Amino acid sequence: MWTQKPIFLTGFFFGLLATTATVLVPVTVGSGLDAVESGDEVRPFVIALFVLAACRFLFGFIYRFSLFRAAHRIEADLRNLIYGRLTELSFGYWDRIQSGQVISRANTDIRSIQLLFSFGPLIAMQLVLLLIALIVMLVINIGLTLVALAPLPFVFVIGVRLRNRIFPLSWVVQSRQADVATIVDENIQGTRVVKAFAQENRQVQLLAQAARRLRWAGTAVADTRAKYAPAMEAFPRLGLALVLLYGGLEAIDGDLRIGSLVAFSAYVVLLATPFRMVGFMLLQWQRASAASVRVFEILDEQPAIVDAPDARRLTDPEGRIEFDDVSFAYPVSNGTEVLRSLSFTVEPGETVAIVGSTGSGKSTIARLLPRFYDVDDGSVSVDGHDVRSLSIHDLRETINVVTDDPFLFATSVFDNVAFAKPDAEPHVVDAAIADAVASDFVADLPLGVDTEIGERGLTLSGGQRQRLALARALLADPKILILDDATSAIDVAVEERIHDAINRRRADRTTILIAHRLSTIALADRVLLIDDGRVVASGEHHHLLQTDSRYAAILADTTTPNDDEDGA
Repeated sequence: MWTQKPIFLTGFFFGLLATTATVLVPVTVGSGLDAVESGDEVRPFVIALFVLAACRFLFGFIYRFSLFRAAHRIEADLRNLIYGRLTELSFGYWDRIQSGQVISRANTDIRSIQLLFSFGPLIAMQLVLLLIALIVMLVINIGLTLVALAPLPFVFVIGVRLRNRIFPLSWVVQSRQADVATIVDENIQGTRVVKAFAQENRQVQLLAQAARRLRWAGTAVADTRAKYAPAMEAFPRLGLALVLLYGGLEAIDGDLRIGSLVAFSAYVVLLATPFRMVGFMLLQWQRASAASVRVFEILDEQPAIVDAPDARRLTDPEGRIEFDDVSFAYPVSNGTEVLRSLSFTVEPGETVAIVGSTGSGKSTIARLLPRFYDVDDGSVSVDGHDVRSLSIHDLRETINVVTDDPFLFATSVFDNVAFAKPDAEPHVVDAAIADAVASDFVADLPLGVDTEIGERGLTLSGGQRQRLALARALLADPKILILDDATSAIDVAVEERIHDAINRRRADRTTILIAHRLSTIALADRVLLIDDGRVVASGEHHHLLQTDSRYAAILADTTTPNDDEDGA
């Protein structure tokens, strides 16, 4: 809000002028009536009313435009702040948060805050109007003012009770809106799984249950407002009745002129407007309060992986990798270690395959090297430098990880590959696609590289998605490339051509192959056998196959006949 202070100050200034014009109308009307009663000239009062109406329109337009403009800017700033923080947060945060919860906070909750900033200042201006009107009323008649204000303490008491009941309900509403968003998000992302198991009805019922819970909370808010809001509006009306009674008696006795009574009555009606808006304001305030707590839970979350204060640049990397006595447990695993005293070294330019049974820690190695997580004990080093001492940006420019289930954006083939280098020339992107042996199927797409591939690229086969992800990695041209089962859906002949292209692009590239297939493992210079989070054997593939029964057993359990990519 402070960043928008010029607009807010402009809005408040013109709001004060508009409010002043509004307050002057009843007293002008009352003075005009007194002039009629006295037989004086009324033309000046008529002109004054026209001028006040024009001022009210002009100043009201400026202050409303300014305040709404500032509110929408605050909304945009909050979205940018949240997205900026989300990009900073580490993988550990995403392991424990649901994407639907984040989407709800970035949309519904921020919208609630924006509505407060849109209407809150307008209601605040009504309170200024209330103050000015009270001053004018006191000038007209102190006794009559006290009569008009007599019901207002009851309005305050009711308002406090409404606030105390609305806040917890608002929190429940925001939370259950997030629950609905989570279910919708998961069903959209997993629609193929839902349909594959014919679970549409069950998922609809699940959403209906969440919607009923949200409906209950929303109805509870509506019931609470229905109980208290009418009373808050009725008490000012009681004040008007008392004013007419007391003021009428004074007018009959000649102690109060008719014009003053009419003006006073108009002020009492004017005072009713802020009180009618109090209920809405309290509701919106509580919603925004609950929303802001949820938003600040994100903004206050600190990333676990950050640059060290004295982080060094990684320039001209050689590609040497060393894991030294590494132990690691995922933050959500309650301390269950995935890696235990793991140690190995990969020399620059070497291609190493990491083999192990499911759950042995192979993919965890790929996540620790680019510092997606930090080790609990030991160290991971690149070129002799602990990765925790290096610039994260430089480290991740040096290391690229391609997984077996790559993420593709709902945009064109070209944009997905060029994501690694958005300023790359088209012919450079085309070369990366060719090296990933993807040119043929891309050429068969309706618009070639300009074809939109749909959300997560699910219009493509598994092998096609993997080849586009490989093309993206080749375009990035990292010094260290980690392929985590990245060719599992690609046939052997295509896989061999891809690895030839990888070597041709950078012969001195350090490559780690996390694989199950013999065709992939055979491409490595050396094989590391991982078991129970430790390296239990190291050597050339055929040598290990002949000398280590554990290696042969794992290959027998994990390797399967190669699938053709078009059927993947």
